[in-house]
Amino acid sequence: MVRSASMEGMNDFWTDTAPRTSRRGHFWITGERIVQGGETYQRAPMYVEWEAPERVSRPYPVVLVHGGLLQGTEWLDTPDGRPGWAQRLVEAGYAVLVPDRPGHGRSPAHAEVVGAPPGHPFPYEDGRRVFFPLADGPRSTHGRVDGVEEHTQWPFDPADDAALDAFIAPFGPLPADLAASQELDADRLARLLDRIGPSIVVTHSASGPDGWLLADRRPDLVTAIVTVEPLGPAFATTPGIGTLDWGLTAAPIRYDPPLASAGEVREADPAGLRIPALTGLPVAVVTGGASAFAAAGPAIVEFLRTAGAAAERLHLPEHGVHGNGHGLIYELNSDAALTPVLRWLDTKLAQTADQPGQRVARVGDQVA
Repeated sequence: MVRSASMEGMNDFWTDTAPRTSRRGHFWITGERIVQGGETYQRAPMYVEWEAPERVSRPYPVVLVHGGLLQGTEWLDTPDGRPGWAQRLVEAGYAVLVPDRPGHGRSPAHAEVVGAPPGHPFPYEDGRRVFFPLADGPRSTHGRVDGVEEHTQWPFDPADDAALDAFIAPFGPLPADLAASQELDADRLARLLDRIGPSIVVTHSASGPDGWLLADRRPDLVTAIVTVEPLGPAFATTPGIGTLDWGLTAAPIRYDPPLASAGEVREADPAGLRIPALTGLPVAVVTGGASAFAAAGPAIVEFLRTAGAAAERLHLPEHGVHGNGHGLIYELNSDAALTPVLRWLDTKLAQTADQPGQRVARVGDQVA
């Protein structure tokens, strides 16, 4: 085909992207067969995309679990076209798996088949409130507004309508029943770990509870959790999403001594809320200096430590990374935001690295 003058430059964005060599593919964590009206359907399969470097040098794969209403694409590229955390982790030697949680992205889920209606759609106004709330607010001369840093790292001008349209495009509704959604996520993610073996789990925002529930289901397969700006603190209600009735989860999680209901968890002595599956588990709670979500960080860490986890907070300003909001994984300094996470993983997993690459090779072996 002959290119006209008007077509020049239309598709040339890929020429500015550095080529890379890696192994990659995708597979499905299948759902259950159910029969309705004499017809057979599959309930809530989960799409999983994976990529690994030519030589995997890290002992465990990383599973990147996207936030609420979004899909796995939030880990792939930034809104301004730079490589996201998924690629950077591959470059650091990890095999990386990026699922679309059930009912999100490429994971289809009809409400009648799943048995759970969707919640409300995601408006532009919520996008502004959550991801760049200070965009139209006051600015200071000393880098802080109302006790938090100025939000200086958003990757496009919030007044750029085309960029805002592209940012909002991947958002869909959460299931209306938060507990049921978390249970479904945890079940499918547990099946994923059954397939790939011991793994590092990285969550963001509303998927934070999935990490705790996954560890509860597969304590021997979760080697560490990095949770970026998770829902919290314990028992919090997030408007439009739901309530964490079981502490840091909406779905039931096992305590020791056992607690049979969310009501019993609320009435229990907070100092005695131990979760056996989290005992000794390395957990990093990552927060940005300009995010309202960061305020819950210390309380989340305290709850996790009481539960038994080896939890600590990675507050980015304390690591020389400033100006980040809730979308820190894809803001202008996303590479800098990942750096303390990589250091933390190196430190925490150094003693557990046995036969690097052996476990992650199963990913390619099973999906090739």
